[in-house]
Amino acid sequence: MDELKVFTGNAHPELAREVVDYLGIPLGKNEVFQFSNENIFVRILENVRERDTFVIQPLCSPVNNNLVELLIMIDALKRASAKRITAVMPYYGYGRTDKKDQPRVPITARLIADLLTVAGANRLLTVDLHAAQIQGFFNIPVDELTALNLLANYFKEIKYNDLVVVATDIGISKRARDLAEKLNAPLAIMEKRRVGNVDQTETMNVIGEVKGMTALTVDDEIDTGGSLVSVVSTLIENGAKGVYACCTHPIFSDSAIQRIGSCPVKEVVVTNTVPMKDGKKLDKITVLSMAPLLGEAIRRIHTGMSIGAMFE
Repeated sequence: MDELKVFTGNAHPELAREVVDYLGIPLGKNEVFQFSNENIFVRILENVRERDTFVIQPLCSPVNNNLVELLIMIDALKRASAKRITAVMPYYGYGRTDKKDQPRVPITARLIADLLTVAGANRLLTVDLHAAQIQGFFNIPVDELTALNLLANYFKEIKYNDLVVVATDIGISKRARDLAEKLNAPLAIMEKRRVGNVDQTETMNVIGEVKGMTALTVDDEIDTGGSLVSVVSTLIENGAKGVYACCTHPIFSDSAIQRIGSCPVKEVVVTNTVPMKDGKKLDKITVLSMAPLLGEAIRRIHTGMSIGAMFE
Protein backbone atom coordinates (compact mmCIF):
# COMPACT_ATOMS: atom_id res chain seq x y z
CA MET A 1 0.00 0.00 0.00
CA ASP A 2 3.04 2.30 0.02
CA GLU A 3 2.39 3.12 -3.64
CA LEU A 4 -1.21 4.23 -2.90
CA LYS A 5 -1.97 7.91 -2.35
CA VAL A 6 -5.41 9.37 -1.59
CA PHE A 7 -6.04 13.12 -1.90
CA THR A 8 -9.07 15.34 -1.41
CA GLY A 9 -10.19 18.83 -2.29
CA ASN A 10 -12.55 20.99 -0.26
CA ALA A 11 -15.77 19.22 -1.26
CA HIS A 12 -15.88 16.48 1.40
CA PRO A 13 -12.67 16.12 3.45
CA GLU A 14 -14.55 14.28 6.25
CA LEU A 15 -15.38 11.39 3.91
CA ALA A 16 -11.81 11.30 2.61
CA ARG A 17 -10.48 11.00 6.17
CA GLU A 18 -12.89 8.13 6.88
CA VAL A 19 -11.71 6.36 3.72
CA VAL A 20 -8.01 6.59 4.55
CA ASP A 21 -8.74 5.47 8.12
CA TYR A 22 -10.32 2.34 6.61
CA LEU A 23 -7.28 1.83 4.39
CA GLY A 24 -4.85 2.46 7.23
CA ILE A 25 -2.87 5.08 5.34
CA PRO A 26 -2.39 8.85 5.83
CA LEU A 27 -4.32 11.34 3.72
CA GLY A 28 -2.23 12.79 0.89
CA LYS A 29 -0.78 16.23 1.55
CA ASN A 30 -1.89 19.03 -0.74
CA GLU A 31 -3.24 22.55 -0.63
CA VAL A 32 -6.29 23.81 -2.52
CA PHE A 33 -7.52 27.39 -2.16
CA GLN A 34 -8.86 30.39 -4.06
CA PHE A 35 -6.95 33.59 -4.73
CA SER A 36 -8.74 36.91 -4.24
CA ASN A 37 -9.63 36.87 -7.95
CA GLU A 38 -11.43 33.51 -7.45
CA ASN A 39 -8.78 31.57 -9.38
CA ILE A 40 -8.19 28.17 -7.79
CA PHE A 41 -4.66 27.14 -6.81
CA VAL A 42 -3.59 23.54 -6.22
CA ARG A 43 -0.26 22.19 -5.05
CA ILE A 44 0.63 18.57 -4.29
CA LEU A 45 2.92 18.59 -1.26
CA GLU A 46 4.49 15.13 -1.57
CA ASN A 47 6.10 12.92 -4.18
CA VAL A 48 3.58 11.07 -6.40
CA ARG A 49 5.90 10.01 -9.23
CA GLU A 50 4.82 6.55 -10.47
CA ARG A 51 2.26 6.30 -7.64
CA ASP A 52 -1.34 5.07 -7.83
CA THR A 53 -3.35 8.19 -6.90
CA PHE A 54 -7.02 8.72 -6.01
CA VAL A 55 -8.80 12.07 -5.67
CA ILE A 56 -12.00 12.04 -3.58
CA GLN A 57 -14.25 14.92 -4.65
CA PRO A 58 -18.05 14.70 -5.01
CA LEU A 59 -19.67 17.38 -7.18
CA CYS A 60 -21.79 18.81 -4.37
CA SER A 61 -22.45 22.46 -3.54
CA PRO A 62 -20.72 24.66 -4.62
CA VAL A 63 -20.83 22.35 -7.65
CA ASN A 64 -18.82 24.38 -10.14
CA ASN A 65 -16.05 25.26 -7.67
CA ASN A 66 -15.70 21.61 -6.68
CA LEU A 67 -15.63 20.52 -10.32
CA VAL A 68 -12.84 22.96 -11.20
CA GLU A 69 -10.90 21.95 -8.07
CA LEU A 70 -11.11 18.32 -9.16
CA LEU A 71 -9.98 19.07 -12.70
CA ILE A 72 -7.02 21.14 -11.50
CA MET A 73 -6.01 18.48 -8.95
CA ILE A 74 -6.04 15.83 -11.68
CA ASP A 75 -3.91 18.07 -13.90
CA ALA A 76 -1.47 18.71 -11.03
CA LEU A 77 -1.10 14.97 -10.40
CA LYS A 78 -0.61 14.28 -14.10
CA ARG A 79 2.12 16.92 -14.33
CA ALA A 80 3.72 15.44 -11.20
CA SER A 81 4.08 12.12 -13.09
CA ALA A 82 1.51 10.08 -11.14
CA LYS A 83 1.32 6.57 -12.60
CA ARG A 84 -2.51 6.39 -12.50
CA ILE A 85 -5.13 8.94 -11.46
CA THR A 86 -8.58 7.79 -10.37
CA ALA A 87 -11.29 10.41 -9.89
CA VAL A 88 -13.42 9.28 -6.95
CA MET A 89 -16.75 11.08 -7.35
CA PRO A 90 -19.23 9.63 -4.85
CA TYR A 91 -21.80 12.03 -6.33
CA TYR A 92 -21.66 12.70 -10.07
CA GLY A 93 -23.00 16.22 -10.52
CA TYR A 94 -24.89 17.19 -13.69
CA GLY A 95 -25.99 13.54 -13.93
CA ARG A 96 -29.59 14.55 -14.63
CA THR A 97 -28.56 16.18 -17.91
CA ASP A 98 -27.81 12.85 -19.58
CA LYS A 99 -29.82 13.20 -22.83
CA LYS A 100 -31.40 15.72 -25.19
CA ASP A 101 -35.01 15.74 -24.06
CA GLN A 102 -35.70 19.24 -25.43
CA PRO A 103 -34.52 21.16 -28.52
CA ARG A 104 -31.19 22.98 -28.25
CA VAL A 105 -30.12 21.69 -24.82
CA PRO A 106 -26.69 20.26 -23.86
CA ILE A 107 -25.76 16.80 -22.62
CA THR A 108 -23.76 18.13 -19.68
CA ALA A 109 -23.13 14.72 -18.13
CA ARG A 110 -21.16 13.85 -21.27
CA LEU A 111 -19.29 17.17 -21.11
CA ILE A 112 -18.19 16.41 -17.53
CA ALA A 113 -16.92 13.02 -18.71
CA ASP A 114 -14.88 14.70 -21.45
CA LEU A 115 -13.45 17.27 -19.04
CA LEU A 116 -12.32 14.59 -16.58
CA THR A 117 -10.67 12.57 -19.33
CA VAL A 118 -8.92 15.55 -20.93
CA ALA A 119 -7.68 16.70 -17.50
CA GLY A 120 -5.89 13.36 -17.15
CA ALA A 121 -8.12 10.99 -15.17
CA ASN A 122 -7.38 7.34 -16.02
CA ARG A 123 -10.37 5.92 -14.17
CA LEU A 124 -13.64 6.95 -12.50
CA LEU A 125 -15.05 5.55 -9.25
CA THR A 126 -18.58 6.71 -8.45
CA VAL A 127 -21.75 5.72 -6.59
CA ASP A 128 -25.30 5.25 -7.94
CA LEU A 129 -25.30 7.33 -11.11
CA HIS A 130 -28.59 9.02 -11.97
CA ALA A 131 -28.63 7.12 -15.26
CA ALA A 132 -26.62 3.99 -16.07
CA GLN A 133 -25.83 5.18 -19.60
CA ILE A 134 -23.49 7.85 -18.17
CA GLN A 135 -20.88 5.08 -17.93
CA GLY A 136 -20.90 4.98 -21.73
CA PHE A 137 -19.91 8.65 -21.92
CA PHE A 138 -16.38 7.68 -20.82
CA ASN A 139 -13.54 6.12 -22.81
CA ILE A 140 -11.80 5.20 -19.55
CA PRO A 141 -12.84 2.46 -17.07
CA VAL A 142 -15.80 3.37 -14.82
CA ASP A 143 -16.57 1.55 -11.57
CA GLU A 144 -20.07 2.31 -10.27
CA LEU A 145 -20.72 1.27 -6.69
CA THR A 146 -24.20 1.05 -5.19
CA ALA A 147 -25.51 1.89 -1.73
CA LEU A 148 -28.40 -0.59 -2.06
CA ASN A 149 -26.77 -3.24 0.15
CA LEU A 150 -26.00 -0.66 2.83
CA LEU A 151 -29.58 0.63 2.79
CA ALA A 152 -31.06 -2.88 2.64
CA ASN A 153 -29.03 -4.05 5.65
CA TYR A 154 -30.26 -1.07 7.67
CA PHE A 155 -33.92 -1.86 7.03
CA LYS A 156 -33.41 -5.61 7.44
CA GLU A 157 -32.46 -4.98 11.07
CA ILE A 158 -35.82 -3.28 11.72
CA LYS A 159 -37.72 -6.32 10.33
CA TYR A 160 -41.00 -4.92 9.02
CA ASN A 161 -43.69 -7.57 8.42
CA ASP A 162 -45.77 -5.48 6.02
CA LEU A 163 -43.16 -3.59 4.02
CA VAL A 164 -43.66 -2.45 0.42
CA VAL A 165 -40.82 -0.79 -1.51
CA VAL A 166 -41.96 2.17 -3.59
CA ALA A 167 -40.05 3.54 -6.60
CA THR A 168 -40.50 7.30 -6.64
CA ASP A 169 -40.75 7.23 -10.43
CA ILE A 170 -40.55 4.76 -13.30
CA GLY A 171 -36.90 5.63 -13.99
CA ILE A 172 -35.78 4.33 -10.57
CA SER A 173 -37.95 1.20 -10.74
CA LYS A 174 -35.08 -1.23 -11.48
CA ARG A 175 -33.10 -0.04 -8.47
CA ALA A 176 -36.24 -0.19 -6.33
CA ARG A 177 -36.95 -3.73 -7.56
CA ASP A 178 -33.43 -4.79 -6.54
CA LEU A 179 -33.98 -3.31 -3.07
CA ALA A 180 -37.37 -5.02 -2.82
CA GLU A 181 -35.74 -8.38 -3.61
CA LYS A 182 -33.11 -7.84 -0.92
CA LEU A 183 -35.85 -7.05 1.61
CA ASN A 184 -38.19 -9.80 0.36
CA ALA A 185 -40.92 -7.17 -0.13
CA PRO A 186 -43.37 -6.34 -2.95
CA LEU A 187 -42.81 -3.38 -5.28
CA ALA A 188 -44.99 -0.37 -6.07
CA ILE A 189 -44.22 2.46 -8.49
CA MET A 190 -45.22 6.11 -8.42
CA GLU A 191 -46.29 7.54 -11.76
CA LYS A 192 -45.48 11.23 -11.83
CA ARG A 193 -45.01 14.05 -14.28
CA ARG A 194 -42.30 16.72 -14.09
CA VAL A 195 -43.45 20.29 -14.65
CA GLY A 196 -41.08 22.10 -17.05
CA ASN A 197 -37.46 22.74 -16.02
CA VAL A 198 -38.26 23.82 -12.48
CA ASP A 199 -37.89 21.47 -9.53
CA GLN A 200 -41.58 20.69 -9.29
CA THR A 201 -43.41 17.44 -9.98
CA GLU A 202 -47.03 16.45 -10.09
CA THR A 203 -47.61 12.98 -8.67
CA MET A 204 -50.26 11.12 -10.63
CA ASN A 205 -51.01 7.73 -9.06
CA VAL A 206 -49.63 4.59 -7.42
CA ILE A 207 -49.04 1.42 -9.44
CA GLY A 208 -49.27 -1.41 -6.92
CA GLU A 209 -50.86 -2.08 -3.53
CA VAL A 210 -49.86 0.05 -0.52
CA LYS A 211 -53.05 0.11 1.56
CA GLY A 212 -52.45 -0.96 5.17
CA MET A 213 -48.72 -1.41 4.52
CA THR A 214 -45.50 0.32 5.59
CA ALA A 215 -44.05 2.04 2.52
CA LEU A 216 -40.33 2.54 1.90
CA THR A 217 -39.61 4.97 -0.92
CA VAL A 218 -36.30 4.69 -2.78
CA ASP A 219 -34.56 7.22 -5.00
CA ASP A 220 -31.00 7.98 -6.09
CA GLU A 221 -31.10 11.50 -4.63
CA ILE A 222 -33.29 13.95 -2.75
CA ASP A 223 -32.80 17.50 -4.01
CA THR A 224 -35.43 20.07 -3.00
CA GLY A 225 -37.63 17.48 -1.30
CA GLY A 226 -40.67 18.46 -3.34
CA SER A 227 -41.02 15.05 -4.97
CA LEU A 228 -40.61 13.26 -1.64
CA VAL A 229 -43.34 15.33 0.04
CA SER A 230 -45.69 14.70 -2.89
CA VAL A 231 -44.97 10.96 -2.90
CA VAL A 232 -45.45 10.65 0.88
CA SER A 233 -48.78 12.50 0.71
CA THR A 234 -50.01 10.32 -2.15
CA LEU A 235 -49.00 7.11 -0.37
CA ILE A 236 -50.86 8.13 2.79
CA GLU A 237 -53.90 9.12 0.73
CA ASN A 238 -53.79 5.62 -0.78
CA GLY A 239 -53.87 3.97 2.64
CA ALA A 240 -50.21 3.46 3.60
CA LYS A 241 -50.03 3.33 7.39
CA GLY A 242 -46.51 4.75 7.54
CA VAL A 243 -43.87 5.99 5.11
CA TYR A 244 -40.08 5.75 5.33
CA ALA A 245 -37.66 7.03 2.67
CA CYS A 246 -34.13 6.23 1.58
CA CYS A 247 -31.76 7.60 -1.02
CA THR A 248 -28.04 7.56 -1.80
CA HIS A 249 -27.34 11.27 -2.27
CA PRO A 250 -28.84 13.79 0.23
CA ILE A 251 -28.46 16.98 -1.80
CA PHE A 252 -31.09 18.82 0.30
CA SER A 253 -31.02 22.13 -1.57
CA ASP A 254 -33.28 25.16 -1.03
CA SER A 255 -36.04 24.38 1.51
CA ALA A 256 -35.59 20.59 1.48
CA ILE A 257 -34.92 20.30 5.22
CA GLN A 258 -38.00 22.36 6.11
CA ARG A 259 -40.12 20.25 3.76
CA ILE A 260 -38.83 16.97 5.21
CA GLY A 261 -39.29 18.25 8.76
CA SER A 262 -42.92 19.23 8.18
CA CYS A 263 -44.01 16.21 6.10
CA PRO A 264 -45.27 12.97 7.75
CA VAL A 265 -42.36 10.77 6.61
CA LYS A 266 -41.16 8.83 9.68
CA GLU A 267 -37.47 8.51 8.77
CA VAL A 268 -35.20 9.42 5.86
CA VAL A 269 -32.12 7.19 5.53
CA VAL A 270 -29.27 8.54 3.38
CA THR A 271 -25.53 8.06 2.89
CA ASN A 272 -22.65 10.52 3.21
CA THR A 273 -21.68 10.70 -0.47
CA VAL A 274 -22.10 14.46 0.02
CA PRO A 275 -21.44 16.35 3.27
CA MET A 276 -24.31 16.81 5.73
CA LYS A 277 -23.74 20.26 7.19
CA ASP A 278 -25.27 21.32 10.51
CA GLY A 279 -28.16 23.13 8.87
CA LYS A 280 -29.18 19.94 7.06
CA LYS A 281 -29.58 17.69 10.09
CA LEU A 282 -32.87 16.49 11.59
CA ASP A 283 -33.70 13.79 14.11
CA LYS A 284 -35.65 11.91 11.41
CA ILE A 285 -32.61 11.87 9.04
CA THR A 286 -30.21 8.93 9.47
CA VAL A 287 -26.81 9.04 7.71
CA LEU A 288 -24.95 5.83 6.80
CA SER A 289 -21.24 5.96 5.96
CA MET A 290 -20.02 4.99 2.48
CA ALA A 291 -16.38 5.12 3.60
CA PRO A 292 -15.89 1.34 4.07
CA LEU A 293 -17.38 0.64 0.63
CA LEU A 294 -15.30 3.32 -1.07
CA GLY A 295 -12.19 2.30 0.85
CA GLU A 296 -12.59 -1.35 -0.12
CA ALA A 297 -13.16 -0.39 -3.77
CA ILE A 298 -9.99 1.74 -3.75
CA ARG A 299 -8.03 -1.13 -2.19
CA ARG A 300 -9.32 -3.54 -4.84
CA ILE A 301 -8.58 -1.18 -7.72
CA HIS A 302 -5.06 -0.63 -6.39
CA THR A 303 -4.36 -4.36 -5.97
CA GLY A 304 -6.08 -5.47 -9.18
CA MET A 305 -8.96 -7.32 -7.51
CA SER A 306 -12.58 -7.53 -8.67
CA ILE A 307 -15.00 -4.73 -7.77
CA GLY A 308 -18.04 -6.78 -8.80
CA ALA A 309 -17.16 -9.46 -6.24
CA MET A 310 -17.99 -6.95 -3.50
CA PHE A 311 -21.69 -7.22 -4.38
CA GLU A 312 -21.97 -10.95 -5.04
